[in-house]
Amino acid sequence: MWISRGEMVVPKLIYKGAEAEIYLEDWHGDLAVRKTRLTKPYRIRELDDAIRLARTSHEGGMMHEVRKLGVPVPAIRHIDPETSTIIMDFIKGPTLKVELLEIEMPTRRVRCRSLGRLVGELHDGGAVHGDLTISNVLSENGKLFLIDFGLSDFSDEIEDRGVDLLLLNRAMKSTHYSFHGALFKAFMSGYSRVVGKRRSSQILQKMREIEQRGRYFERG
Repeated sequence: MWISRGEMVVPKLIYKGAEAEIYLEDWHGDLAVRKTRLTKPYRIRELDDAIRLARTSHEGGMMHEVRKLGVPVPAIRHIDPETSTIIMDFIKGPTLKVELLEIEMPTRRVRCRSLGRLVGELHDGGAVHGDLTISNVLSENGKLFLIDFGLSDFSDEIEDRGVDLLLLNRAMKSTHYSFHGALFKAFMSGYSRVVGKRRSSQILQKMREIEQRGRYFERG
């Protein structure tokens, strides 16, 4: 069940991480999400302010650019540089991680193909997410939205695209192990339709190379 303003007192803390706190709040009569980057007491105050401002501005800018590529992301309502805060639309739906546990396999495949197309559009437009997991995808009545662009950037490197795919593949495997293979296959089907079979094969091969490098260093 998802939250409506009548069911709670806002603002309401919905996530607290090492880098940011996320609140659900009233924004001019609508529910919105407020993401505020946390201060780091171990840093010099001026340096901390500069880092948080730079990261907030970067994330807001990337969300704007990604949205221009046609990739669904929450619309930004306001950026407050003094508090390193982004206020954005509230997407009323679960994470894809949660939804995949609640729906049947045919619908799971549909969702993952849709995600493949979105990530394909992201990569085809020259951007990479940097933290691509099924926890950073929201599903509102079947429409998917990418969130959390703090590590995103523009890149032409096939390696960066391979890292995105590897992060997603690992996330699927760790939380949905019994049907992970079908999910990732459906994802790659949607992905290749956007970036092309040859390019998607190259990126998939790069993903496997990165994974093998990681295993080598783990053994060493």
